[in-house]
Amino acid sequence: MRGMDVRPTADRLRETLFDVLTAGNPAALEGTVWLDLYAGTGAVGIEAVSRGAGMVYFVEAERSAAELIQANLRSLGITEGFQVLKQDVLRTLEKLSSESVAADFGFLDPPYRMEELYRNTLENLSTISLLRSNGVIIAEHQKRFDPGERFGKLNRFRVVKQGDAALSCYRTMEPGKLHTTNA
Repeated sequence: MRGMDVRPTADRLRETLFDVLTAGNPAALEGTVWLDLYAGTGAVGIEAVSRGAGMVYFVEAERSAAELIQANLRSLGITEGFQVLKQDVLRTLEKLSSESVAADFGFLDPPYRMEELYRNTLENLSTISLLRSNGVIIAEHQKRFDPGERFGKLNRFRVVKQGDAALSCYRTMEPGKLHTTNA
């Protein structure tokens, strides 16, 4: 059924994600730029804004989900520091790159059943100039699914597992040791 693929990131997993990213430094996200790809309800991007992100690009092709993100932002009184882009993710990444957007963090959470979107999106992110040199891409996925270790210049450096879900973290770096955390 159309629109039933919206699956917000679980509160506990989202909390774990931000604990990992801030590593005990609450100001670590101040002024950062985020890409919330396949944004769904916008929960991750909204959390980033609430923790001081300077800009969040919510990218969601489904009109009803994009409207839900806008409603969620309004209900929280968030009026700036974001753009809701009702567009295809891969085309939007190219557009943002051509506009010289430089992201510190990218979070992608396509519908779990659409496994090929993980690979296509990560491959695309590895070939365009959108991520800052120290930027991190996080892919939320089912624990039993492995989106891949390396995509061009993006290398996975950490996996955090919690319940049936996992977060694979990527950055531009030399191939190295994979770190797995069961949270």
